[in-house]
Amino acid sequence: MRATTIHAPFDLRVEEVPDPVVRDPGDAVVRVLRACVCGSDLWAYRGESARTPGQRIGHEFLGVVEATGPGVGGLRTGDLVVSPFVWSDGTCDYCAEGLQTSCPNGGFWGSGGSDGGQGEAVRVPFADGTLVRLPADAASDDRLLTALLALSDVMGTGHHAALGAGVRPGSTVAVVGDGAVGLCGVLAARRLGAERIIALGRHPARTDIARLFGATDVVAERGEAAEAAVRELTGGHGAHGVIEAVGTEQSMRTAVNIARDGGSVGYVGVPHGSGTGLDLSVMFDRNIALRGGVAPVRAYLPELLADVLDGTLDPSPVFDLTVDLDGVPDGYRAMDERTALKVLVRP
Repeated sequence: MRATTIHAPFDLRVEEVPDPVVRDPGDAVVRVLRACVCGSDLWAYRGESARTPGQRIGHEFLGVVEATGPGVGGLRTGDLVVSPFVWSDGTCDYCAEGLQTSCPNGGFWGSGGSDGGQGEAVRVPFADGTLVRLPADAASDDRLLTALLALSDVMGTGHHAALGAGVRPGSTVAVVGDGAVGLCGVLAARRLGAERIIALGRHPARTDIARLFGATDVVAERGEAAEAAVRELTGGHGAHGVIEAVGTEQSMRTAVNIARDGGSVGYVGVPHGSGTGLDLSVMFDRNIALRGGVAPVRAYLPELLADVLDGTLDPSPVFDLTVDLDGVPDGYRAMDERTALKVLVRP
């Protein structure tokens, strides 16, 4: 089969690799129908996170089960399924607590020795604990498939950030970051009942999606100017909840500084670059809570899936460029140059 591999910064290749096969009783092999490129993939692409030459890449996909091991009881050949970006056994204490990203038997797609989602097929360990079955008729609905693909990462991650930010009905929420996760954070905040949602972003195509998803205000400034703008919009108080979806020192500092006293910051931006820039004394003095981290998307899939299927939740507009498998390197280039928000891959 063919799959995307990374060899060096800015050196992605679509190559022939061994076909995935069932190795362990709990495995399934999934033929990929849709995959995509994540903003966090760009850190490897740019050389900011280490990869072994030839390593697979990509962690978001949905597809059809082609084979299962004898230990798989909840899935059958032909099932349409979506995978979260981490596989997990579904039986350990962490999985039972809804923290599948800490499963001791789990792992991330594209990590050393595992398949990546940006290929024709994937071997899925612990298939019963990892995969979520989708309605078979969704395979014939292109828009629905695209919306369902967002549940593999960005929609669940935006939801995790909104929960960390303590979003509740009637609250004011600010979102730092206009990438796909930040925009899904806007959508999640609206879903959880936020009355006012302030999106920080300066790219009109992205802030248009933010407004579509429920943003009531847009702040185009950065740094201290952005902080002043949010303060002005909130009567000098700041937001009850802040979603941080970038992961830089500046973005985290902005998030803390625009939070209302007693508010919360939900952070899901993958940390990169310099330190966090957090001044714990500021957070202590102002009673600001900090919650977040790697989103346990598998825990959120059932409830978010129900809303996508009934039409009340549609994250599909975050995908603004579609490529085939051969076009994946061009898709990375477009996202790196910020001419694309999120790239959909049709193998």
